[in-house]
Amino acid sequence: MKDLTVMLSACGAQFAPGMVRCLKDNGERNIRVIGIDMHYDKTLENLYDAIYEVPRATDEHYIDRILEICRLEKVDVVLPFMSAELLPLLDRIEDFNQAGVKVAVGDRHSIEITTNKYSFYAFLKKQGLKVPKFALVSKASELKEACEAVGYPNHPVCVKATELSGSRGIRMIDPSKSSFDILFGEKPNSFFTTFEDLQATLNEHPTMPEMMAMEYLPGEEGSVDLIADHGEIVYMAYRESNVNLASIPQEATLSYNEEAYQIARDVVKSLGLHGSADLDFKYDKDGHPVLMEINPRIAATMQIFKEGGLNLPYLRIKQLLGEELPTIEVKYGVKMKRRYLEMFAY
Repeated sequence: MKDLTVMLSACGAQFAPGMVRCLKDNGERNIRVIGIDMHYDKTLENLYDAIYEVPRATDEHYIDRILEICRLEKVDVVLPFMSAELLPLLDRIEDFNQAGVKVAVGDRHSIEITTNKYSFYAFLKKQGLKVPKFALVSKASELKEACEAVGYPNHPVCVKATELSGSRGIRMIDPSKSSFDILFGEKPNSFFTTFEDLQATLNEHPTMPEMMAMEYLPGEEGSVDLIADHGEIVYMAYRESNVNLASIPQEATLSYNEEAYQIARDVVKSLGLHGSADLDFKYDKDGHPVLMEINPRIAATMQIFKEGGLNLPYLRIKQLLGEELPTIEVKYGVKMKRRYLEMFAY
């Protein structure tokens, strides 16, 4: 098969070594991997075939810089990993087409709905699909009413920013936990806080990012990662997130989860979603998976799927190129545990 050059954004992230391995160890062809990030990091030089510094994804020159690198390196496919870059890439998709570059970005409808968590929940509710109780918080004075609408103070609640990712802007409020309990009973990376502390934080600034309050789901986390073709799922598998750190799985297991799969089918069909997506679930008090959010792009923890026979990043590339897609039987039971790997520059 024809050799390829693939560009990865956010190339300095924790998931980078595993993602590069998914692309390099594909069993069919040679792939050069070009990394781009906001800062040039010499410790990545042995991981990528080339690295380039680019502006922030919200910068007006971000796409121009990517196109410049694509032409210079003769890039065949761009794999974006940040939600903030999806719509800017889609806005300039014709420029990429003219340069002969395929971009792994889905359909505008799905991206616009899913990148705002409140809009996504409203969409699911309108479609008759199950969602947790939720309420909008657009200013600090609305926090108490929104929390009460989803069960506070009788039940814990989750408050999260509607358009941030990577665990930014998320806090859990459990009325049974005091500030003393949180200080001495929770780990430093805990999301728990008190209502009073969160209210005081929001009061510090005259404006705030849009947030939403939702009922707290106490169970384990997991995700369905998939590739869809205009509303129909082509590939998917469920990953139990057994141990998490700042929303990134540190221990995980591939498992069959028909209940989560059916939710994924319904949501993907309702959206008409196309391309890659990561559906994040959390279990309710009765042990059922509830869809929390969708990232309409390739997610970070991909190597566990590859080890289970489902190399989602590479299969997405094949889909973009119009190549025949193989039939794959996922090997469930594969377990993953992250450990530190030191990288050096000289």
